[in-house]
Amino acid sequence: MKSEKFKKQRILLRFFLFTITPCSLLIAFLMLFSLRLLLHAEINDRVVAFVDNIAITLSELEETYTKTQEATRGATKDEVLNTMINRVLLLREAKKLKLETHSEDEMIRDYLNLKIKTFIIIKEEELIDFYQKHIRDFHGQDFENAREKIETYLIEKEMNERVKMHINELRGKTYIKIQLQ
Repeated sequence: MKSEKFKKQRILLRFFLFTITPCSLLIAFLMLFSLRLLLHAEINDRVVAFVDNIAITLSELEETYTKTQEATRGATKDEVLNTMINRVLLLREAKKLKLETHSEDEMIRDYLNLKIKTFIIIKEEELIDFYQKHIRDFHGQDFENAREKIETYLIEKEMNERVKMHINELRGKTYIKIQLQ
């Protein structure tokens, strides 16, 4: 009986020594090698801005800056970064309203329309006043034909002013740290 028990123990010991140990050693070696690579890895990206708990990385800034330069020459990296910060703020607010859209751009547009544009009212007197002050720009068009263009222009102008104010309010309520050097 003892020899039978002794045989089973020897078989288990051999199994452990020749099967589990080499696997364990291999796994340990791979883990140490991976850790060594991670410790010596080069950092290729860094955070250039924080908007509360959201980070904007240098690579994101560079990508956006390149796209912006293709569309609008002369924009600086500071301007692009501030635009990215504003976008983060507006997206965060839009998500609070649980707007469902196909893209982030649509979500921001819908948010601004709901939050700001719906409250813009241009009075008839403002339309007439604008028409009279800029009558030369309409090249002989009467007021009724120019009315829609004037209204669109004045709404967009008011919208831009209110969006700037709204973004300034959001920035005032948010921790923003810029680390662009």
